[in-house]
Amino acid sequence: MPARQIRIPQDIPAGLVGGLRRLRAELDVPVEFPDEVLRAAEHAVDEGPPVDRVQQDLTQVDFVTIDPPGSMDLDQALFIERVGQGYRVWYAIADVAAWVRPGAPIDDEAHRRGQTFYAPNQRIPLHPPALSERAASLLADGAARPALVWQIALDADGHQQSATVAPALVRNRQKLTYAEVQADLDAGTASESLQLLREVGLKRETIEAERGGVSLSIPEQEVHTDGADWTLKFRSPLLVEGWNAQISLLTGMAAAAMMLDAEVGILRTLPAAEQYSTDRLRHVAKGLKIAWPGSVSYPDFIRNLESTEPSHQAMKNAATLLFRGAGYTVITPGKDNSDLVHGAIAANYAHATAPLRRLVDRYVGEVCVNLCAGTPVPTWVMDALPDLPDEMTKSDRRANKFERGVVDLVEALVLSGRVGEIFTGTVVDLDERDGDGVLLLTEPAVEGPIRGKGLELGTDVEAKLTRVDMKRGRVRFALV
Repeated sequence: MPARQIRIPQDIPAGLVGGLRRLRAELDVPVEFPDEVLRAAEHAVDEGPPVDRVQQDLTQVDFVTIDPPGSMDLDQALFIERVGQGYRVWYAIADVAAWVRPGAPIDDEAHRRGQTFYAPNQRIPLHPPALSERAASLLADGAARPALVWQIALDADGHQQSATVAPALVRNRQKLTYAEVQADLDAGTASESLQLLREVGLKRETIEAERGGVSLSIPEQEVHTDGADWTLKFRSPLLVEGWNAQISLLTGMAAAAMMLDAEVGILRTLPAAEQYSTDRLRHVAKGLKIAWPGSVSYPDFIRNLESTEPSHQAMKNAATLLFRGAGYTVITPGKDNSDLVHGAIAANYAHATAPLRRLVDRYVGEVCVNLCAGTPVPTWVMDALPDLPDEMTKSDRRANKFERGVVDLVEALVLSGRVGEIFTGTVVDLDERDGDGVLLLTEPAVEGPIRGKGLELGTDVEAKLTRVDMKRGRVRFALV
């Protein structure tokens, strides 16, 4: 499920510190790395990656990275060029396998964590910072670094024609933020490669719409304060964030197709949304006073939402209900694997572009590199594949609970001192067994449980804030 992200521009408020500490302990979220893992990371940095792993030198390619401000774990670097009437996408992915020895302490700890966990102004990384924020990260510090470089050829309309991936040395020319790239694109001063990112991104969005897929860009919740009072507002993603995401999706679909052809690997899967769930969302849209004609499909409806309208941002937040049931599936040789589809993307898809932050991506990368090279997939990869779906599912479950808990804590902070006030919101979820529901406010951007007789899904209601528990991150509303 797409994660709801919280951003606090300043230091973490004192009221959140205890709650975050409790949350990490309850969910057993690992914060500190064992000493042997830290020592192994420093040793890996001192030794450097295996000399015989890199097949080519691509340091002449003008790669750049585009990430949120302050990011140090840079997984992807991008360069796009025009070739004839079409395009060539160069996508360099951090080569984590060049630094992590299978079965060694760093690898064991990565399997225990599964992924990077996110809290306000803090990341709890998958790999030790010596790797994730320095040696293995595609930093723009002038150093050449190992990467798995995808070359994906597209025709004039943006359709994939071919895809390959191989280890190479790359150099990140510039570390950019989304805001900087968007500003340069709007001003017409962006490089040709970044202008082609917009061009290709728009065409890939059209292709996505044609196949019935949808990319749900969840609005980020930002904490604002005037010194005494705290509030939450939605931050709309920039257009360039969507175009950049299309390159990652393109690569993930290329990896999935490659592995399906060879009948080896692991895919990210999601069941198609049930009609019942879509009907519930239609009720929510009605409550938020957003027109959703019966002839308009869910993907088309989501695509037409305005990124700057608070009610539309709240609608996107509620739409995460359709993403329940996502998982990982190992490809079975000799079996019809055509049903291994990601329902939201409406295509076969694999996680392949964030190995610094997600365990499974390292294995997908290794499978694809060896398939392209015509060499056997390493034993350590094949041995790990059967257990990866369960490992990643457990990690996803813990990460989702952690992120939900973080959101709850921040929402409790924002509502502290306002017990007894009346708010107007929309009922976006309803437990038909006991009648309790979930209330979504747009000002402040808060979601919380509501109790009361006669609640109806998708209706606007007035509710009194009856409880705020800062320690547990719990709020409760009662129907007026």
